[in-house]
Amino acid sequence: MTLLNTFDPKTTEETFKRLEKLTYMSKPQWGKMNAAQMLAHLNVAYDLAYGRKTSNPNFFTKLMLKLFVKGIVVGEKPYSKNSPTGPDFLISDERDFEKEKAKFIDNVKQTEAHGTTYFEGKESASFGKLTAKQWSIQFYKHLDHHFTQFGV
Repeated sequence: MTLLNTFDPKTTEETFKRLEKLTYMSKPQWGKMNAAQMLAHLNVAYDLAYGRKTSNPNFFTKLMLKLFVKGIVVGEKPYSKNSPTGPDFLISDERDFEKEKAKFIDNVKQTEAHGTTYFEGKESASFGKLTAKQWSIQFYKHLDHHFTQFGV
């Protein structure tokens, strides 16, 4: 798996080409989410990054996340199928596919526009300060995992 740079316009273009292959009827190759739920799930990462959604893990939980989860999330190794999902990312209700798709497009564009300067040293509620590269890996690896889940 090649991790592309989230802040590069070429990555945005490639992401949107893949997104156009996804429909509300697309079926996952594994897992329980439908396509609209998957897009809502991806949007949670952006909502957390931009403060539209908050997560306030207690000291012990944050320590465990930093010690055991951070390396998985911001490391270059791909996620395995059916990996555990953090409670903030669980989407069990029905979602509107077009609404979630539009929100995802806006999130990807906003992230590219903000670029590395905005994200360098930005605090993550779960992992503390991250480099721009770690933010990029986190965003791209997550979307690639779920786009692959849906065959796009």
